[in-house]
Amino acid sequence: MAMRARLLPVLGPQGFIDVAYWDWQGPPGAPVVVCAHGLTRNGRDFDILAAALSKQFRIVCPDIPGRGRSEWLPDGKDYSFPFYLQVAAALVARLDVPEIMWVGTSMGGIIGMLFAALPKNPVRRLVLNDIGPLLPQAALAHIVEAVGADPVFANRQELETHLRAVHAGAGPLTEAQWRHLAAHSARVRGDGRLALAYDPKIAEAMRALPAEDVDLWSFYDAIQCPTLVMRGSESDLLRRTDAEAMMRRGPRARLIELQGIGHAPALMADDQIDAVRAFLAEG
Repeated sequence: MAMRARLLPVLGPQGFIDVAYWDWQGPPGAPVVVCAHGLTRNGRDFDILAAALSKQFRIVCPDIPGRGRSEWLPDGKDYSFPFYLQVAAALVARLDVPEIMWVGTSMGGIIGMLFAALPKNPVRRLVLNDIGPLLPQAALAHIVEAVGADPVFANRQELETHLRAVHAGAGPLTEAQWRHLAAHSARVRGDGRLALAYDPKIAEAMRALPAEDVDLWSFYDAIQCPTLVMRGSESDLLRRTDAEAMMRRGPRARLIELQGIGHAPALMADDQIDAVRAFLAEG
């Protein structure tokens, strides 16, 4: 199915901003799946997954504000989860459907978890890709350090080399898949050099977190829809013990562990796509 680039004006803390999203239409009347990306990533990460799933679903992949083609916020402190929930609600309103399914990688999974915990929420099935309700402080500190660096690159090959190092945990991607990520991961700075396609100010909200684990169990325990957790066996952000607890608490998630992969599985490999498709198709 063909993909369409769309814009949605969303009311932010200091006025309206444009939020970009990528809309894979799917068959007429198909169930809607929203795919939300990680902290520094964008909706084009899901192109391969969306192309496969759009044979039976409508797939909508937003660029969360401050990433990809969405606008940046004037104040970095406004990059907050309450605002991201407003964006999610506005997107669902634009789609004009009574219910959705949600696939979230890392930060996108946190947004989905919080959204699915709200009263009268529209989420009917939830996929959490290498994220859970307990965020270890050590892993968060590493993420904050990386996000705050804002590296620059002389060309796309340098950028791709950087992505291969930083996102090595995504799994054994093909050459074409790495090129795809690199093609959609760059912004051009005023000096003509390349940087990563996100607002460096997103690190400000992360730095404001207390130097301790972030506990979101109360939100997870409020989720009632069927939930699938996908975990990279080498992940430091979703620990095995926490993933196992997710099977016992709240929605009693189903767990799939991907061997030899860290944070976060790219959802590009056939077995990962098949697992997501099978779970969503149950609904």
